[in-house]
Amino acid sequence: MTITEKVAYLKGLLEGLGVDAESKEGKIWKAVMDVLADVAISIEDLEATVEEMGEQVDTIDEDLDALETDYYDDEDCDCDCCDDEFYEITCPNCDEEFGVDEETLLDGGVECPNCGEHLEFDLSDCCDDDCDCGCCDDE
Repeated sequence: MTITEKVAYLKGLLEGLGVDAESKEGKIWKAVMDVLADVAISIEDLEATVEEMGEQVDTIDEDLDALETDYYDDEDCDCDCCDDEFYEITCPNCDEEFGVDEETLLDGGVECPNCGEHLEFDLSDCCDDDCDCGCCDDE
């Protein structure tokens, strides 16, 4: 039973009791029933609006999921952009951690994004000449 139906039932009960609409109590009960009817209508309107908005949110969620799958899913990525390896660097000046890619390491330096301090990397003795890391190719 909906709220509107319950209010109509109460209104019917009140009429069935034979309350005189011109008496003090009858006027109060009539006013209470009118307010209840207005509240019931407002609640039903709100419920309809919430249901419609829920459907719209579900549609937006599905669209967003499709976009995330199309643009951010690493498993289906055919480009070389996902192959980059990142290294965590801690700035000795401000102790802020940030990530840099291998190319930046091989370039020899970068500015700290937090304090602007120029950091230099010396990879000359990082590994054997036989490794495949790419850092020894310039020698």
